[in-house]
Parts: sequence; structure tokens; C-alpha cells
Amino acid sequence: MSSEMYDCMVIGAGIQGSCTAYQLAKNKQKTLLLEQFVLPHSRGSSHGQTRVIRKTYEEDFYVQMMQESYELWAQLEREAGVELRTGLLVMGPENREGFSHLKATMQRHKIPTVFLEKQEFSQHIPSVNLTDGNGALIDNHRVFQSSGGVIKDGEKVIDIMPGAVGGRLVITAGPWANTLLTHTGLQLLLKVVKINVCYWKEKIPGTYSVGQRFPCFIEMESKEGEYDIYGLPSNEYPGLMKVTLLHGNNRHSHTEPDERDKQTDRGDIDILVRYVTRCLSGLVPVPAVVENCMYMVTPDRNFVLDSHSTYGNTIIGAGFSGYGFKFGPIIGKLLSQLAMGQVPSYDLSPFRIQRFQSHARSSL
Repeated sequence: MSSEMYDCMVIGAGIQGSCTAYQLAKNKQKTLLLEQFVLPHSRGSSHGQTRVIRKTYEEDFYVQMMQESYELWAQLEREAGVELRTGLLVMGPENREGFSHLKATMQRHKIPTVFLEKQEFSQHIPSVNLTDGNGALIDNHRVFQSSGGVIKDGEKVIDIMPGAVGGRLVITAGPWANTLLTHTGLQLLLKVVKINVCYWKEKIPGTYSVGQRFPCFIEMESKEGEYDIYGLPSNEYPGLMKVTLLHGNNRHSHTEPDERDKQTDRGDIDILVRYVTRCLSGLVPVPAVVENCMYMVTPDRNFVLDSHSTYGNTIIGAGFSGYGFKFGPIIGKLLSQLAMGQVPSYDLSPFRIQRFQSHARSSL
């Protein structure tokens, strides 16, 4: 067993843990990044080769954070030598309160946006029947190691002995966060939700591709049951477009992360078949590939970014509720600031554990 000492240890090498470890290493902290599965793997929430990144949020604090997150993604792109950009299309009923708030927030923060009426839509995007984003995954692990960090995968943490003696610990364990936090006497209000991620074959290859500058899209409250549906242009699987439900079909179900393969609910796929048939006629309306990922959802769908209430040298990043990936670089910066005892760059009041502390369970 190794007796090497580190300034910081990060548990969980998904996007949040990797970005946190990267920031710590860049700040000359001797950092160990631990991952229970052999990398790369598809057991958590950070796998897959494409993601949507956007500034389109109703909440001002998310828009402000995404302004810097874009800059940090660009920095990672330069370091990794990777760049892939396309646009983002957001669709929704004009009378929907959330959609109106979204438009108002974009205008308030002067985010470059073009608003299209229904009659203008087909002129710009003829491949979609109507009722700012980037997509690319970067090898965070490589840039972390190039900064002096150490990764150990296939290493499952089975116990935490909390206390004031020792270095700093950051827990970014995704669906297994509460399993680890049990050892510190804390349980968060986190629900683990399994999502079916579907890829659909183009009838004519290239119709919905990155090469054709087809945008990422989000449709708010689609006719298929008021579900939010998103899609990304074909890229990671040639000729296949990713289209799936933003929060899955059974929004109130809980999945035990170690038993995810026992659940076979495909109700969301039926919804997507109807949507693809209606809105994306250039796709074969049967999914060619179905993959899974897991969301960790908080009651208010805001993140948890905080120090442990009893052990200040334990930092927690959890509950990213299905849209945390794009925030990875800024979340990594904030968690590293907490770990190093610095004042965070943003007000973390919306992300503190105490906002639902009366419901969180503690045995200490």
C-alpha cells in the first residue's frame, strides 16, 4: 500500500472531479484523482463524446457562471488541441412562462441571440418541422496529468475516516456521493435517475451533421407530453443524431447506481419515437443505439457546492441534475477554491447544503 502524501484528494474522475483536480494541480497542489472504474467507462454521467454547452438559462447566476465557463472551455480546448463549435436552437411555446423568462434573461445579459417567429423558422432550419452552444469532450485527464496530477483508476474508496488531521478531500462521486458521505455522517437529498440516451439514423447521411452546421437544439414542453427534448448533430457516431428527453420519462423514480442494469423502462423511447416522427422526418424513427447515463437530482435542481458542515476539509460537489457538464470548468474552479480555503469567485448561496439542511440526515 502506498504511503505517499498529497495536498488534495479528489474522489470521482467524471467531468466535475477531473476539472477540480486540474484546477488544484494548476495551483501547485499535489493532487490525487481516484476513480472506482477503469477509465474510460460509461457507468456514471460524464461519458459520451458530445455535449451541449449553452448560456440560455432562466437564472441570472447560471448565465453569469456560464460566461466564464465558456472562457475556461476555450482554454481547455487550446491546451488539448481540440475545437468543435456549432449553434444552439431553443424552441418552445411563446406563452410558456419559462420560455419568456429565458428570452428576457438573454436580453438582460446581452447574449447574442436571434429570435425567430414560426413563419421565419423553415427558412433558417429546413430540416426541422417546428410545432449559442459548443459540443466537444476534451481529455481533461491528460491536461491534469500534464500539470503534475496523479490518476489512479480501478480504485474504489470503501471508507472515509473524517477528521481535522490530514489533507483536503473533494467528493465528486456522482451517483455514489451519498454512499461515501455516509462515512462522514451526512446524507444529501439526492435522487439518482437513469436516462436512456438515444441515437437515430439519418435517412440521407449528413442531413443533421456538424459538417452541415446543424445546431444543437432544445425544445421546451414538446407536444409529446410537455417534456423538454434536446438533440445534437451527428458527429460521435457517423450518421447518427443524438435526440433524447432532458430529464427522462419517469422523473420521480430513484435508481440504485449499482443496480442500474436491472431497470429496463423504455417509456421515454416511445415518446421520442413520436417526436422524431413528427419533427425530424429526415431520421429513421427507431433508435439505432440506446445508451444510459445517470442524473443526480436535487429537490430544487440546483447544484451542491459546499464544505462539509462538520469537517471543513471535506468539500462536496453533487446534484448536478442533468445539466452540470457544461459548468464543469467553473465548478472545478469553485470546488478547488473551497478546497484551498479561498473565497469563491461567485456567491454560492444557491448551492449551499443548508438550503435543505432541515431535511438532510446527519448522524453526527
